[in-house]
Amino acid sequence: MTRPLIGITSYLEAARWGSWVREAVLSPPAYAKAVEKAGGAAVVLPPIRLDVIGDYMRGLSGLVLAGGVELDATLYGAEQDERVEAPQPHRDRFELALARAAVQADLPILAIARGMHVLNVAQGGALIPWLPEVVGHDRHHEPGVPHAIQVSVSSKLGKAVGDHVEVIAPHRQAVKRLGTGLLAVAWADDQIVEAIELQGHRFGVGVQWHPERGDDNRLFEAFVEAARP
Repeated sequence: MTRPLIGITSYLEAARWGSWVREAVLSPPAYAKAVEKAGGAAVVLPPIRLDVIGDYMRGLSGLVLAGGVELDATLYGAEQDERVEAPQPHRDRFELALARAAVQADLPILAIARGMHVLNVAQGGALIPWLPEVVGHDRHHEPGVPHAIQVSVSSKLGKAVGDHVEVIAPHRQAVKRLGTGLLAVAWADDQIVEAIELQGHRFGVGVQWHPERGDDNRLFEAFVEAARP
């Protein structure tokens, strides 16, 4: 059986190998490993040229919007918080355009952490720039501490992973206003949105956590299955 080709967004960062320091396209291997374990074939997409996005839409069977530095808050009408790492405009431009094209093309999408925020903002939604000020605690950013997520059983996410999951998902931003066509499908105990889905889309799921890092590959399996011709 032919493996569906799955594009994975990437970083553009300075990297060192040997005595060389050069700008490089980087992607944590956990994404590709999870895709390939689920039966897909992974390809990394460099955030360089917008004019190739149409070719990606014609050639790819699915898209992973990967994690990374948070979006520029001005893109959703907020002020950039000085406590948030400096944004990467080149990646923001590329991934927002890529997400919109994938939605238009009905291409299966799995949006992870930053990727969920990209999908929401691409659809006209907004984020909470600094979550601890809104919820009054910093439990969402405690490193290595799992927390329980309640999942809608009628959602694609719920059908893949069940009605609740335990996740480790440090984050200090979150969904504030849902974008057009998006529905909240998972929540933390303080009702912060932890997953979203595109209604009427073949597979458009965004999660706040990193499913590629654990042993449970069911969400990637559901995503890759949806990407098969």
